[in-house]
Amino acid sequence: MDHIVTVQDVVTAFADFMEPTDAELDAIEQEMPVILADVDLLDAHIVTLDRTPTEVDDRRIRRARRRALAARVALVNRTAGASLPGGAA
Repeated sequence: MDHIVTVQDVVTAFADFMEPTDAELDAIEQEMPVILADVDLLDAHIVTLDRTPTEVDDRRIRRARRRALAARVALVNRTAGASLPGGAA
């Protein structure tokens, strides 16, 4: 008879000490506008995968690309401003 044995790493893979820290959650929260803008851009591209993009699709992709870029610029400006002494951006 063979015994079934569990591997300790697999059993404890989702233990309490493996949860994200407060600092990691804060970083995710700061990056959330960029993540959501990227999701919108992907959605705009996914719509056009099985058909030829129309003018409306092209506009939607351009707007989504601009929002994604603006979100990235805003994130960089916030993080650069937070790291400089004296509050200078």
